[in-house]
Amino acid sequence: FIIFYICNSNFIKMNKQLQRFIRRCITISDDELKPIMSKFHTKSVKRKTILQQVGSISSEFYFIVKGGLRVYFLTNQGKEKTRHISLENSIIVALSSFIQQKPSLDIIESLEDTELLVINHTDFYNLVKTNVKWAEFYKIVLETAYINQTKHLEIGLTHSASERFEEIITNNPHYINRLSNKILASYLDISQETLSRLKSKVY
Repeated sequence: FIIFYICNSNFIKMNKQLQRFIRRCITISDDELKPIMSKFHTKSVKRKTILQQVGSISSEFYFIVKGGLRVYFLTNQGKEKTRHISLENSIIVALSSFIQQKPSLDIIESLEDTELLVINHTDFYNLVKTNVKWAEFYKIVLETAYINQTKHLEIGLTHSASERFEEIITNNPHYINRLSNKILASYLDISQETLSRLKSKVY
């Protein structure tokens, strides 16, 4: 009974966290949230767990309760390029594969021991079709993903290495401590040597 109570209490806390996130995006009542929350389940993964493989079809949409995930791909030369970083209180998915249900070019990997709330593809899109509030939330997810990806691409194309590093310090300073040099360098699209040099000037 004690173990069940602890597990149930933890699940309620995780659900509350996701509810707060959804409410930051849309206006929604408790009753409107219930059918949405019923479709999520928990998942715990250790650091460096691969949740999405190249060539597999994305079937899960993640809300990060604790920890972090990244989306990356491999170049023809086998070099890692990190597209996106998500830490607690954010969402992440291999979006193109999830939408099109085609094999993914992206890999999703845990950056730390991570606690997730997960909804599968079928339930996700059934809610889009039947739940007006979830459809509204989905629209915001798509718009936000487009804006973020476009911004990251523009910064990569138009900013110098030092400017990209300064942008991280300004907007996501926690990346410096929580990401390895290898991953942060792949996100900034610079060499690890360049990143170490830039870090030494600031820290």
